[in-house]
Formats: sequence, structure tokens, C-alpha cells
Amino acid sequence: MTRCPTRETGWWCLSVSRLPAVGALLVVCLSLGACASGLLPKPQPQATLLVLEAPAADALLRIPARQGQLPTQTQTQTQTQTQTPPLPLTLVVDTPRAAAGFDTRNIAYVRRAHEVEYFAVHQWVDTPARMLAPIMAQALQRSGSLRSVVLAPTAASGELRLETELVRLHQDFTRSPSQVRLSLRVLLVDTATRRALAWRELDAVAVSPSEDPYGGAVAANAALAQVLQQLVVFVAESSPK
Repeated sequence: MTRCPTRETGWWCLSVSRLPAVGALLVVCLSLGACASGLLPKPQPQATLLVLEAPAADALLRIPARQGQLPTQTQTQTQTQTQTPPLPLTLVVDTPRAAAGFDTRNIAYVRRAHEVEYFAVHQWVDTPARMLAPIMAQALQRSGSLRSVVLAPTAASGELRLETELVRLHQDFTRSPSQVRLSLRVLLVDTATRRALAWRELDAVAVSPSEDPYGGAVAANAALAQVLQQLVVFVAESSPK
């Protein structure tokens, strides 16, 4: 320790003599803090949620007088005059099943055949199968072809039941611009006899407006609108008259 000339300045000499040790201690503490913070897990990025939505009511098909045919522009303009009365039937719409790889909130895409990948950050708000059920029921109710359409599970009984399976829903980057393909297998069942009345695989492709998950979601909703039109025609054609 440095000898101090007077007792009054002794505290200053003592402090100066200890500065190197104090500085070294501060460096060690700061280093330990930095190391500790480096060992902490990094926060995961928050997921961006995307949704499948029903198209606007005026975009949905209403079955014209000749059931099973898509209306022409002239028929569309006069469909309120040619609309057939709804069949006195109630349809119960089951929640769709999903093929392997698509029963998840992860958004699927493909870059080569036979390989499905998922976006790291973007997700659906729910599994596509669960989102599809109310959208299909709403589209069929608005079509006006049946007396009523209800969503399972329900205490209501119906003459018909619609069973569906989501076969695929993915963004395809093997082509440019990328495309989204949506395929839905549908089965119409007579509830009383448990007899299958008809089945069909509905399929639609829509071009993505951008090469990212959001563009894929836009294309998925466009493909969904096409599939809903096909579904409305299928149920109208296949329901017992």
C-alpha cells in the first residue's frame, strides 16, 4: 500500500491502491454476466397465423332450375326467378378427416415429388380440416338446394350425411409461379339405410400471387372457393329427389 503523507488523505491513497483489483473484479463479473446470458434460451419467433375463410355470399353458387349445371352469365342474372325450391331434406356435415401429413396446423409445401415440408413460422389458426367444416355447411345452406344444413356434432337428425376427407392442401414450388392445390374427397350417405349415394374427389388449383406463405394462403382461399362450387353441385346432383 502507498504510504500517505497525512491521515486526512489516507482514504484516497487506500482507494487508489485498490483500483486495479476492483477493475479486475468488475471485468470478471461482467464476463460472467455475458456468459450467463449466452446460456439462456433465445425466445422463439411468434407464429404468424393464417386462415381459410368462406367466400363472400354473392360469390357462392345457387343451384338453378336445371340442377347439376353451372349457371351461365344470363342464368346468374335471373337465378332468383329460376331457383328451384329446396329439397325437403336435412344434411348433417361431419368434420372432415385429414390424410397423413395434413392433420396439423403447420402449412405444407412441396419442392420436389414425394416430400412434404412445413413453413417454420407461419401456421394455420386451426387445422384445415376443422376450418373446412363450418365453411362447407355455410356454402351448402346458402346454395338453397336443401331445406337445412347442420354441422356435426348435433342433436338434430338428418336424412343425409356428408363425410369428407382432406386429401391434400399444399403450396407447390416445383413450378413458377407456385400453385396451391386443394383436394377433398366427399361421400354422401343416406342416414336411414347407411347406403352411400355418391362420392367424388373435388380438386382445385390456384396460382399464388407471391412466393411466400401469405401468397399461398391467398391461393388456398381461391382454391377453396372453387371446391365449394363443386361441392354444391355434387350435393344437388346426388341428393334423392
